[in-house]
Amino acid sequence: MSTSTPGSPRISVVTPLFNCLAATQEMIASLRRSMPRGLSHEIILVDDGSTDGTREWLAGLGEPFRVILNERNLGYGAATNRGVAIARGDILALLNNDLILRPGWIRPMLAALRFHGGRAGLVGNVQVNAATREVDHAGIWITLNGKPEHDRREPRFASLLLHPAPVVFAVTGACVLVRADTWRMLGGFDEAYINGCEDVDLCLRARGAGLINVVALRSRVYHHVSSSPGRNLRNEENARRLVLRWRRELALEASRLWTWDHFCRIVPEPRDFPDKAEALRMALYLVRLWDHPPPAALVAMNAAIDVELAHWREMFSD
Repeated sequence: MSTSTPGSPRISVVTPLFNCLAATQEMIASLRRSMPRGLSHEIILVDDGSTDGTREWLAGLGEPFRVILNERNLGYGAATNRGVAIARGDILALLNNDLILRPGWIRPMLAALRFHGGRAGLVGNVQVNAATREVDHAGIWITLNGKPEHDRREPRFASLLLHPAPVVFAVTGACVLVRADTWRMLGGFDEAYINGCEDVDLCLRARGAGLINVVALRSRVYHHVSSSPGRNLRNEENARRLVLRWRRELALEASRLWTWDHFCRIVPEPRDFPDKAEALRMALYLVRLWDHPPPAALVAMNAAIDVELAHWREMFSD
């Protein structure tokens, strides 16, 4: 049930900050320019212990800004949770402070949220590396070692025209919309993750609750990728936590990729594949006429995950 009251903003933008004042100012300026006229909103900025003049700049902001000052650096997940806790909007827009928001970015995301209705979990978008102008994110997939990876393929024109909000496994939290009720139902970000994988974990919880995650292909923003201080310091720890918690789901998701890779090796010379029935099941699974992955795929994916876990045990043995 919505907790908004008459006069509450429709959108609550929540952005954690940690230094990088120039990037923050650029993002906020682009946000103000790109927010559609008449779309009621508030902007919640959570400073996570900045020391570069960010706090002095925040002190001069008025409406529609609301500011939270953390006494110490809590990390992305905890800072975002604190911001959302005071949000009054029905829809949350979680934005990194190193984005450059282009005109028209939010309407396709709102349209995707509206189109999928009560089934919608998290809605992401296409993010372009601000330095290279190449796509950095059009959704998240799972690699053959069971780890999340950004889909960096340029969306096809046919998809933009006919299927502009496809279902994906997960989306990055750098620029995402989610209903406030959904966020509360899912419990927000797990603060055990430190600056990484919080978003994928939340997407997995959304899937577990029967929701779908989608990417709005017609929404594009620029992103200064991983520019926040300390952004990548705990990547392996976060990935390990994610895999330990969601091993089964990650293995199932990557099984389709494994099956496709394996099937493509079969097709050039089918005689090399002795079990024709298994080949047929693979084909049916790949075109989604068979629900269950081939047993060989799950065996291979679990073996690959075991290799990663052994690597992490050695890495964190001290």
